[in-house]
Amino acid sequence: MSSKFTQALFDSNGGYASLILRVPVGLTLAAHGAQKLFGWFGGYGLEGTGQWMASLGLEPGYLMALMAGGAEFFGGLALVLGLLTRPAAVVVAFAMLIAIFAVHIGNGLFMANNGYEFALTLFVVSVALAIQGAGRFALDQKLLERFGGVGR
Repeated sequence: MSSKFTQALFDSNGGYASLILRVPVGLTLAAHGAQKLFGWFGGYGLEGTGQWMASLGLEPGYLMALMAGGAEFFGGLALVLGLLTRPAAVVVAFAMLIAIFAVHIGNGLFMANNGYEFALTLFVVSVALAIQGAGRFALDQKLLERFGGVGR
């Protein structure tokens, strides 16, 4: 890997703030993804989620459920670990934009009405992590030390 690419991908000046954002948001995303993929935590699994997505016009529903669930589950785990944080955060942010505009926007802001406030919050945190990076306390820093230079 080129040093500039490695620096851009892995380096971050963030400290505890990035860690505090990554871990709970990553766990929340992973749990939501597990609902879609595996039916855990009261979810409907791929089949049920796929049928629901198809009913919204997101077709093919099964594939859309697989992509959304995969983005949330694996993206969330990556955020928790601080592993490939920037790419994971971009994928999650994209998934949240789709959720906002395909599912929640017509219901207003508040979650009580199935609004977009929660998806918007996850989107904003994901964008912040895509910009800031994982912070010092992440596997990305170990990868930077191994492949791209000194690290912090």
